[in-house]
Amino acid sequence: MKVIENKKIDEKIYIEKLENEMTIEVIPKHNTQKKYIIWGTKFGSNDNHFIEPNTGKEIKVPDGVAHYLEHKMFEQESGVDSLYTLMALGLDANAYTTNDHTAYLFGGIDNFYAGLDELMDYVQHPYFTDENVNKERGIIGQEIQMYDNEPEWKLYLNAMRCLYKNNPITLDVAGSKESISHITKEILYSCYNTFYHPSNTIMVISGDFEPEEIIEEVKKRLLKKEKMDKIERIYPPYENDINQKKIVETMNINMPLYMIGYRDFMQDESVVKKDVTLKLIFDSLLGKCSNKYQELYEKGLIMEEMDDDYEFSDIYAHEIISGESKNVDEVYEEVTNTLENGIITEDVLARSKRRLYGEIVSRFDDVEQIGRVFLQNEIKGINPFEYIDILDEIDLAYANKIQKEMLKKDKAILSTVK
Repeated sequence: MKVIENKKIDEKIYIEKLENEMTIEVIPKHNTQKKYIIWGTKFGSNDNHFIEPNTGKEIKVPDGVAHYLEHKMFEQESGVDSLYTLMALGLDANAYTTNDHTAYLFGGIDNFYAGLDELMDYVQHPYFTDENVNKERGIIGQEIQMYDNEPEWKLYLNAMRCLYKNNPITLDVAGSKESISHITKEILYSCYNTFYHPSNTIMVISGDFEPEEIIEEVKKRLLKKEKMDKIERIYPPYENDINQKKIVETMNINMPLYMIGYRDFMQDESVVKKDVTLKLIFDSLLGKCSNKYQELYEKGLIMEEMDDDYEFSDIYAHEIISGESKNVDEVYEEVTNTLENGIITEDVLARSKRRLYGEIVSRFDDVEQIGRVFLQNEIKGINPFEYIDILDEIDLAYANKIQKEMLKKDKAILSTVK
């Protein structure tokens, strides 16, 4: 077992790579009664084109398969829905699909091991029939329609379609009504057998556990499976420029929404270091304590603090900034000019680093947040402690470099919903 310790925050991660190549991470928290587990597979909406490991056959599946599969995993041959079984145990259970992974989870104080039995049973025993697959189509179609009418989701997808032309990040995670009409039980089983193999999954457990003991409990419940070759995913070619500068969507909402985006073309830099640096730049120049934020607020251009996020994977990387305003175009001008030309001082950067350090450390207070953050980082091949350690490496010169090379106004896009 591998143990990674961060003495700054007095936390440890216990990592076990099993014989079947499944990864288990345990983060003990002995000061809480709540326990949390999340089991993720590296299968998301990006993964619709791949080489099937066992046959060597090239497979192209309809958009939305990962999400469709997640919906169907709870249904058992007995007719019982495992989600309701977990809830009947007093556990807070759920599942979700993103562009790069799918996860099944639950948390609670009591009945953890009964919940573990159920979780590891339904995730390892899919049950797909023509009838139950067809039945789900209408339910997911309604969900797609609901998101189509959601301004925030439209805002985000349009921003991605400005930044990229053919990248899978531009696709709705749930697919479209047309694409899901082609999903069959055979497609679901093919994807399950490929992407739900233990070697492609990660389990993260946090709470009052002894690492060796809880790992043994997991091992007892694992089915034996033959080893599988590495999955070869097929993605569109890398795009060297943004797709378009602006998309405006009209949905008759009270207050217009905006999302400003920048592609990250700096492929040789550490993504963690860029992520942290971009947060520091944003906080220094546009955060709630900045002069520019106060100016925009007093002008009535913004009503509250803007959101910022750096999203990345093997096939995309970008910074997005969002909020709402009566005058989106003026906010775009102010934000893009400030990010390109704003001056950050040593004192301001130091203040932002202290604030970000506190925000990162606070994530380790809650077992649920620990589970989700550690899974999401492991999916991307990152040790979450890096976010703490790398703060010391970021100086003003590096912040200025990222600002100069990535936050260029002529490469900024704007998505608007009004």
